[in-house]
Amino acid sequence: MSHLPSVFVPLVGLLLPASAMIYLFINVQKK
Repeated sequence: MSHLPSVFVPLVGLLLPASAMIYLFINVQKK
């Protein structure tokens, strides 16, 4: 269980900007 945060934290760190990019891309496409 102690190994989970060390993998999960970088994953969220990469996934959060990626989801923000996708969200912005969808908003641009709607326009």
